[in-house]
Amino acid sequence: MTGIDTQTSVIEHAHLVKRLAFQLVARLPSSVQVDDLIQAGMMGLLDALQGFDDSQGAQFETYATQRIRGAMLDELRDTDWAPRSVRKQGRAIENAIHNLQQSLGQSPSEQQIAEAMDVPLAEYQQMLSEAHGHQLVHYEDFENEDGEAIGFNLADTRPLPLQVLHDEAMRDSLVKGISELPEREKMVMAMYYQEDLNLKEIGAVLGVSESRVCQLHTQAILRLRGKMRDWS
Repeated sequence: MTGIDTQTSVIEHAHLVKRLAFQLVARLPSSVQVDDLIQAGMMGLLDALQGFDDSQGAQFETYATQRIRGAMLDELRDTDWAPRSVRKQGRAIENAIHNLQQSLGQSPSEQQIAEAMDVPLAEYQQMLSEAHGHQLVHYEDFENEDGEAIGFNLADTRPLPLQVLHDEAMRDSLVKGISELPEREKMVMAMYYQEDLNLKEIGAVLGVSESRVCQLHTQAILRLRGKMRDWS
């Protein structure tokens, strides 16, 4: 697209960039500014407008969503939004959960995870709070050689994350993993992702604080990451 067509299309799809930016920033630490994500997303939108080929039969919004999210994640990676200590801490929790799931054959309790990490329960729960958001948007991230989560680059030749989700076996494993979550964590995931409630609203439903919902959400995601390692 060129000239006025591109300009018009950018205006028409600016709402998509904003929507994706606010969805993403809601799952990240408060230090991440939504305006930075929107700016990066607009660059992704321009990239999508230049690269879209409607002869392939794909919907533009689906194609653009991948490019916009990719640009936002690249921005997060480039600015190193998560301290290395936080990423390592999140990875340590994930490893503990994964190992316990393998040995117990079921989802471990918070107390069991804390004991495996050799920390008091209160300290473990604080670690969950600090790790909130380190997993980005969950299935959209990949890992480098050091096992650290990074955003995917638009020039990367690996399958896009949404393409990975099309794998039927992967979807079945993810659904199974969600069904095996502890009941309260399952409720948090359903209210957050299916009913579009925010953390404060979920806390009101469950009768717990917003920070506790944050902990439960982070723990649920790390449980799923542990279960889905073969599909990373």
